[in-house]
Amino acid sequence: MNRLAGVTSPYLLQHADNPVDWWPWGSEAFEEAKRRDVPVLLSVGYSACHWCHVMAHESFEDDDTAAYLNAHFVPVKVDREERPDVDAVYMEAVQAATGHGGWPMTVFLTPDAEPFYFGTYFPPEPRHGSPSFQQVLEGVTAAWTDRRDEVAEVAGRIVADLAGRSLVHGGDGVPGESEVAQALLGLTREYDEQHGGFGGAPKFPPAMVVEFLLRHHARTGAEGALQMAADTCTAMARGGIYDQLGGGFARYSVDREWIVPHFEKMLYDNALLCRVYAHLWRTTGSDEARRIALETADFMVRELRTAEGGFASALDADSEDAEGRHVEGAFYVWTPEQLREVLGEDDAAFAAAYFGVTEEGTFEEGASVLRLPGDAGPVDAARVAGVRARLLAARDERPHPGRDDKVVAAWNGLAIAALAETGAYFDRPDLVERATEAADLLVRVHLGEVARLTRTSKDGRAGDNAGVLEDYGDVAEGFLTLAAVTGEGAWLEFAGFLLDIVLEQFTGEGGQLYDTAHDAEQLIRRPQDPTDSATPSGWTAAAGALLSYAAYTGSEAHRTAAEGALGVVKALGPRVPRFVGWGLAVAEALLDGPREVAVAGPVGGELHRTALLGRAPGAVVAAGEGPGAGAEFPLLVDRPLLGGEPTAYVCRHFVCDAPTTDAGELAAKLGG
Repeated sequence: MNRLAGVTSPYLLQHADNPVDWWPWGSEAFEEAKRRDVPVLLSVGYSACHWCHVMAHESFEDDDTAAYLNAHFVPVKVDREERPDVDAVYMEAVQAATGHGGWPMTVFLTPDAEPFYFGTYFPPEPRHGSPSFQQVLEGVTAAWTDRRDEVAEVAGRIVADLAGRSLVHGGDGVPGESEVAQALLGLTREYDEQHGGFGGAPKFPPAMVVEFLLRHHARTGAEGALQMAADTCTAMARGGIYDQLGGGFARYSVDREWIVPHFEKMLYDNALLCRVYAHLWRTTGSDEARRIALETADFMVRELRTAEGGFASALDADSEDAEGRHVEGAFYVWTPEQLREVLGEDDAAFAAAYFGVTEEGTFEEGASVLRLPGDAGPVDAARVAGVRARLLAARDERPHPGRDDKVVAAWNGLAIAALAETGAYFDRPDLVERATEAADLLVRVHLGEVARLTRTSKDGRAGDNAGVLEDYGDVAEGFLTLAAVTGEGAWLEFAGFLLDIVLEQFTGEGGQLYDTAHDAEQLIRRPQDPTDSATPSGWTAAAGALLSYAAYTGSEAHRTAAEGALGVVKALGPRVPRFVGWGLAVAEALLDGPREVAVAGPVGGELHRTALLGRAPGAVVAAGEGPGAGAEFPLLVDRPLLGGEPTAYVCRHFVCDAPTTDAGELAAKLGG
């Protein structure tokens, strides 16, 4: 009996009709494995994962494979986006055993949840040195039946190795000028001067590293940092990783030139990149950065917003092509003939030159990914806009990629921060409203009556999985940003509530943080990862939010916790700067203060807007007027108007500048 029909995860629901007798993760599955004396097959993936779909079609939808699986295993299916803790623990084991990881992740466990055999995608037939999935199943069954002692020894050794791994978190002290300088030097060495970005193929959008570079430039004036940030953003914006018709970014580029993406679109990438391009505009005034920030914000609202006001997790990479095949990229790519069908000969030739569509193609089967190669010469902007609109309308008639409709708390926190700031910068109150509605959903559904964050929801119904550290850190970041933009102190209060739980439930000795709460389900190892990958780690996200909250409130406990957490950035920043970008960005805020800006005056007024546009790293902004303003924001207590005029106060390191009523003077104080 397949037990996935009643779950909230769209990924698990994709497998609800499989002939495999799937169980969701839980004690009942492991009790069943003990009762039957069989191993557990743990299969971990997510709904926008291309190879997860391939393996599902080849193996999990196959009746013979399913019959063997059901007879010899208890199959457990996990959505890694719902249970990042389960994913992290077993991915660590996979990487330690095989030297690599990825999804789908396939792990065989004892009934005590101890792993003993690992892999990722297994083909239906032996291929490229990889055994078939059936061969793997038969081999594991033979080992379990005939060599149980050996299996137990392997499992015990792996668990002991995982449990024995200690995290070096930097000891005493916070990252200083030396560590930041070493991190910048390391990034310079890995920078791709020809194509932008860092490292080779596949190349991922380095949103958090760019955020660090922009903050470092703002604090120190380092032109090299700004150049790397700006050139990388330009390369991505003009590449195939960016949707040149509909806006928004794909997950990564399969090549170092940003030409061909892996076509899935994730909420977290687009939230992080929307905010980065808005910050790049704030620094440089670039029209392109402004356009990309707004188009990405509009993409999120148009394509990912749910009926309840939250934001869905992802759009699939795959969709149906003209022949009805379910293939990667079908929705996005174009052939010259398809351009001619929509545009006619003249405009098709123009579009092919402008968007880099060639007869041989840049992708598969003669199709090209639209990009801006830059060799088309001066162009007519009105003609470009007309061509884009016609192509977008034609594309909209194609079968759309599937959407993962679950709302993940952490990623919605990132979206709230991005939409609130983008709306404030570019006079788009509708974007601030969308951010506020998403925040309302998180309070209403994800906090609900239990006063602890739930990781996910779907269709307005909270899931069963507890929030992890990244949920608390990113949602607090979103609420703090919303408080700065709207002047509504309730969001500061909600952030403080979440961060108090971080102090009580996620903090260990010496400032280290854990990904799961003290009272969470106990896995074979308590996950603890401070490195930033696709999103800020829970560790660095919490550090940033704790630091901002301390600046807003003067709370010594939150400041101390932030500084303790940043010890890991002191250790990792000089060694692996690409993988602790958000941590380095938070370190820049700490080195700068961060500055505390109190605007005694109207929300949305000139001084408030000037404060929001200030480039000082991590500066916090409180705005409001009247006798109740101090009740909303501690920063506004005893901040009178000067001569009856709106007045701004800027403080850091327990020292305050003279108050000012002049927007230009305030901008100068904040690097504007």
